[in-house]
Amino acid sequence: MKITERKYFAEYLKSIGNRIPELIKNFDFSESKGGFEYLTKASAVYSSNIEGNSVDLNSFMNYELSKEKFKSGKEIEEIENLIKAYEYAQKNKLTETNLLTCHKVLSETLLIKSKRGKYRIEKVGVFGKSGIAYLAIEPEFVEKEMKLFFNQVSTLFESELTEPEIFYFASLIHLRFVHIHPFRDGNGRAARLIEKWFIAEKLGIDFWKIPSEEYYKENQKYYYETINLGVNFYELDYNKCLGFLEMLPNCLK
Repeated sequence: MKITERKYFAEYLKSIGNRIPELIKNFDFSESKGGFEYLTKASAVYSSNIEGNSVDLNSFMNYELSKEKFKSGKEIEEIENLIKAYEYAQKNKLTETNLLTCHKVLSETLLIKSKRGKYRIEKVGVFGKSGIAYLAIEPEFVEKEMKLFFNQVSTLFESELTEPEIFYFASLIHLRFVHIHPFRDGNGRAARLIEKWFIAEKLGIDFWKIPSEEYYKENQKYYYETINLGVNFYELDYNKCLGFLEMLPNCLK
């Protein structure tokens, strides 16, 4: 599956894509919902919550107001590191090198130093209550797969794309990245970051404000259900990907 694939775009347009320009036009990009810095912190909190972090946005912002009165703890540090990764991304282009830098930053509390900002050398799976739900590509193929991934990202950056196309490809980037699962840990956080990174680089810095992470958190069960397209990397059925692709535009409503 290439992230430049347009196979599902016509169906996407019919289901929600044609509404994206109107959704963007009506979306409140003003500071009324909080400043740029606040919304970046909110993105990091919600993305961390998806991965099991128990610190909600209200608790984190109150900690920010009175840091001297509280011990930060691992969960707070995890969010703070992800905020730093978002801030780095907001100032730099989406490239393989810069993604690895972001992962090095966001994974400080997740991984030992030798694993941060580096592709995994272990087999990894996603496990549920009944056992393994997904087995990712073997570690010896990860680097090659990520080179192909970023070559395709570069092709998209070089292409003139409409707003519906940008959202469509951003979701495919998110989905394919999760399926490659290139890191030992931090894959979900990185995938949600680069999805928004791609959009903001194509449409402007204001698009860092869209509440995609919050929407995924509020619809977490469906988010995971639609990511699950097969039991392993070689049996993924992207013909079932439309449900996931539709989620991102819905965060603008």
